[in-house]
Amino acid sequence: MRIWDSDVLTSPEGVKEKVFKPLLHAFLDMFFPPLCHVCHSFIPDADELHICPACRAQMMPLGRPFCSVCGIPFLGAGDDHLCGDCIRHPPAYDAARAAIAYAGPVCKLIHDFKYTHKVHLRRPLALLIIQHLNDVVAGHDWDLIIPVPLHVRRLRSRGFNQAVLLGELLARKWRLPMERRTLRRVRWTEPQINLPAVDRRDNVKGAFAVHDVARVAGKRVILLDDVMTTGSTVNECAAVLKKAGAERILVVTVARALPDSI
Repeated sequence: MRIWDSDVLTSPEGVKEKVFKPLLHAFLDMFFPPLCHVCHSFIPDADELHICPACRAQMMPLGRPFCSVCGIPFLGAGDDHLCGDCIRHPPAYDAARAAIAYAGPVCKLIHDFKYTHKVHLRRPLALLIIQHLNDVVAGHDWDLIIPVPLHVRRLRSRGFNQAVLLGELLARKWRLPMERRTLRRVRWTEPQINLPAVDRRDNVKGAFAVHDVARVAGKRVILLDDVMTTGSTVNECAAVLKKAGAERILVVTVARALPDSI
């Protein structure tokens, strides 16, 4: 492209956008080729997500119709409505939404993020939330983000709280404060993944506490985690936050395990 083309010389911003930016991308691609975060294949014309079309095709966004409370998707068409579990056992949170079904490439991304210290993967995972759930958040006046806390023993062994790392990016995007010390895990619990679904609720009972009630009283809270399986952990967190006076709680996760995978 010639820099004297009339459609470029409209303003300095036009020059920067139409000439320098593509050249910079081409330079960076030469020395740092964009590779898929999942399969590590080269991605021509990669966008900020850095996941190749083949891996994206294996991801299943969780769209309507779904349970209007827990967000579990229903087969077929129709309106949103309550699922049987939410009718029989209403959760403490007001609504829960996940971006993607917990299957395929998303499982690998989250596993590598949490257990192999690839903390740079927080960016594509946060972008998945933004791409699929931004309208859910933007449509309400939320006051703050609270990440699901880890017990100090697990935090020391892992070195980071994955929900906090995701929350830092989402707080910036949604322009919301994040309270990382208000909700605390005060009792050690066995990893939920090691337990059958029927035992997970008892496992986390009494495991959380609010450190400063004034920070959540009357607030509309986004409760953030990476994955929602049975919902026992986020439900216990929500119950504690509601007891402390939280007005409304929306659970937001990257992924949601569907019933046949729990």
